[in-house]
Amino acid sequence: MTVSSATSAATSAASSSSSSSSSSASMGMSSTDFLNLLVSELQNQDPLNATSTTDFINQLTSYANFTEQQSTNASMTSLASSFSSLVTLNSVNYIGHTVEAKTNTAQLTDGSATFGYSLTSAASNVAITIQDSSGNTVWSGKGTGNAGSNSFTWNGQTTSGTQLSNGGQYTIQVTATDSAGNSLLSYTTMTGTVTGIDASGSTPSLLVNGVPVSAANIIGVTS
Repeated sequence: MTVSSATSAATSAASSSSSSSSSSASMGMSSTDFLNLLVSELQNQDPLNATSTTDFINQLTSYANFTEQQSTNASMTSLASSFSSLVTLNSVNYIGHTVEAKTNTAQLTDGSATFGYSLTSAASNVAITIQDSSGNTVWSGKGTGNAGSNSFTWNGQTTSGTQLSNGGQYTIQVTATDSAGNSLLSYTTMTGTVTGIDASGSTPSLLVNGVPVSAANIIGVTS
């Protein structure tokens, strides 16, 4: 007699028990549910067609594997929690330090924001635009085209010379091309001071001048 037929027999014998089992199945089977199912099979099997020893051993083996999988899942959950705590503790070491991170967003602090960009080779033309959080261009101009790292400090002023207030987040857009018009931009960065840690997500982030940045994107610590 199979586990499925045992479940069916148990359902006919006690409908309330079946309702409870259905509710448990919708939330996931536990080891107790599995054992109850095996007991139901033994209680309701046909004496003239009893479950063979081989089948019963296979079912017990399945139970052992099921219990081991539950234990593994619990261990992985605990490991993930411990890893998250470790990342948070390691991130604390960055607080107060000035870092450079791969991102294109920075917060205007003390009237300026420092960005950077890396080029695969020297560029003949580099155009830079700064956009506010709504996507509006507030400043545009030229940048240096050296191969490798380049830096750009924006003074927080619009193209027309209006000084913007501190606290807003701004995004840099860099277009760097060679004489043939081929793009040479590798990535953009921002530089700022780590002021705290944002642990609200699945992976803690560093707050660099108020902008959340993954610790994996930190490429340099200057002080």
